Amino acid sequence: MALTPDDVVTKSFQHVRFKDGFDPDEVDDFLDEIVVEWRKTLEENAELKAKLAAYESGETPAEASAAEQAPVIEEAPAPVAAVPAAPVETATGSTTATAGIIELAQRLHDEHVAEGEAKKSQLISEAQAEVDRIQSEAQVKQREESARLERERNTLEARITELRNFERDYRTQLRGYIEGQLRDLDEKSTSTDSTPVSAIGL
Repeated sequence: MALTPDDVVTKSFQHVRFKDGFDPDEVDDFLDEIVVEWRKTLEENAELKAKLAAYESGETPAEASAAEQAPVIEEAPAPVAAVPAAPVETATGSTTATAGIIELAQRLHDEHVAEGEAKKSQLISEAQAEVDRIQSEAQVKQREESARLERERNTLEARITELRNFERDYRTQLRGYIEGQLRDLDEKSTSTDSTPVSAIGL
């Protein structure tokens, strides 16, 4: 089947699962078709150019076909210049079609490359955003944990100070109590030693 520019324009490729882009084999096959049609067009273009040159010079076997059409040329000598115009237009049309196919293939390639670059940039941007988010969350957690530990340290230090004050007060009170008891014992001992035996009732 002959490939037309419309075929190139309307060609769609199947998407491949689990990766971006199109199926490379399908794209390669389609590009192979383009190459085959392009080569045919180039060959036809070369043949038409050769026929045109032969017609203009009259040195090739193409004179036979020109001789068969001679009566038509004699009846209408004015359109003689128009006869080569048809092959020229055909050659120009083939060249234009070939150029169009090449341009479309190049555009398809450029679109795929641009799509890949855009996807790569998007993935890098998303990854960088994820890294920034994780770092930000880690910094927030670190600050929160540091603040919590600081509060706990302050609480423990306050509790230690409170216990030390309590210990100091308790020791002071205990010392005062013991010293008071010792004074009382000393006073009782002194008063007992100074009391006569007769006063005791013995």
